[in-house]
Amino acid sequence: MAANLQVDAAHDLVAGLVARARAAQARYERWPQERIDAAALACGWAIMKPENNRALAELAVRDTGLGSAADKLAKNHRKTLGLLRDLRGVRTVGVIAEHPERGITEIARPVGVVAAITPSTNPGATPANQIINALKCGNAIILAPSPKGYSTCAKLLEFVHHELRKVGAPEDLVQVLPDPVTRESTRELMRQADLVAATGSQSNIRAAYSSGRPAIGVGQGNVVSIVDTTADLARAAEKIALSKTFDNATSCSSENAVVILAAVYDEMVRELEKQGGEMLDEAGKAKLQEVMFPGGKLSAQTTAQSATRIAGLAGLKSDARFLMVEETGAGRAYPFSGEKLAPVLAVYRARDFDEAFELTRRIYDYQGKGHSVSIHTRDEGQVMRLGLEMPVARVIVNQAHCIATGGSFDNGLPFSLSMGCGTWGGNSFSDNMHWRHFLNITRIARVIPERVPAEDEIFGAFHARYGK
Repeated sequence: MAANLQVDAAHDLVAGLVARARAAQARYERWPQERIDAAALACGWAIMKPENNRALAELAVRDTGLGSAADKLAKNHRKTLGLLRDLRGVRTVGVIAEHPERGITEIARPVGVVAAITPSTNPGATPANQIINALKCGNAIILAPSPKGYSTCAKLLEFVHHELRKVGAPEDLVQVLPDPVTRESTRELMRQADLVAATGSQSNIRAAYSSGRPAIGVGQGNVVSIVDTTADLARAAEKIALSKTFDNATSCSSENAVVILAAVYDEMVRELEKQGGEMLDEAGKAKLQEVMFPGGKLSAQTTAQSATRIAGLAGLKSDARFLMVEETGAGRAYPFSGEKLAPVLAVYRARDFDEAFELTRRIYDYQGKGHSVSIHTRDEGQVMRLGLEMPVARVIVNQAHCIATGGSFDNGLPFSLSMGCGTWGGNSFSDNMHWRHFLNITRIARVIPERVPAEDEIFGAFHARYGK
């Protein structure tokens, strides 16, 4: 009985928010492109304005206990600036393409009300990214943040509403579930929205896909970085260390394992140590495993903490930037082969590239299939083999992985904090989540000159080879 009352209360609460969102969106979708663009830019400035950004970064670390305020400050700025660069000049209102040779006109149409499920690891940057994409495409959005990230998300909405008022946009275009955000209210929001965009725990992703509404949810990270004999080892170590330590590895795109070819293994480990890594001995590894994986499950107490703090929890003394453990296998019996969300790196030795490839595949069979793989090499053949054969949506070449995979100013991937992992990762898409996922497209089809191919034009070569 009590459970039914909770569900009914959640339904009514969410219905009120959705009704307000629909009313605001119905007015907003009639705006011309230039006013839509102004609203999207207003939301971008809401997080990029220096004093706002600093307040959000500091609040996020204070209330979630995760990551680094300085790195969140950089992330909020860089990710938002990159997204706004990607959106500049993109048409999302009215006619967006004409194909006269095919008689097709494409018209952008909003999806309506978006439900955005956002994580505690990025409680400012991810909601901002979703808000900007949604409003750029003429939608309204309602956020369901993680409980730890609620205060940051609520503060972000204060800033967003202040900026929206400047451009005359309805504040109800951007709303958040009231605190405390419950499982019932989040699930109800998924059921009542027109589109669910989910980032965060895999339980929330599964709920999004089973909500009965169209959903774009992302997969689990567990990035492996392969270091080949042709790599610039010093630069590779610098990039891996940057990615492994940025924001205390809150990113799903942070390297969790490095597979080093045997011929350069010792030298590469020394380079990683020069970057502040510390290789633990077997006793230290055992102590670290006890604190990070009690009962074989990843502990929340080490998530996005500094290496020094994690070492202290394990009864170890260390002032390293990141910790390293040698590993040989993959799967439950080898917990360091999984995602750690901490500045801890599993280090593998591979005889040659074939063995490195197979070891990486085994790690992904355990966790992280579909997300991405990293390689440091000068051998384009290795890069192409990963692209053709490894079950991943992204191959990141000679880059700091967590900086690159979500879009960077020196690569062509869209700026995003949400990575689709394709069918390998149980997702409906394999792109970086971006503006195109927040639009419907209406196509007008007109009569064009008929062209019916002759049967032999289609089957000629086939019949010549295989017969009729």
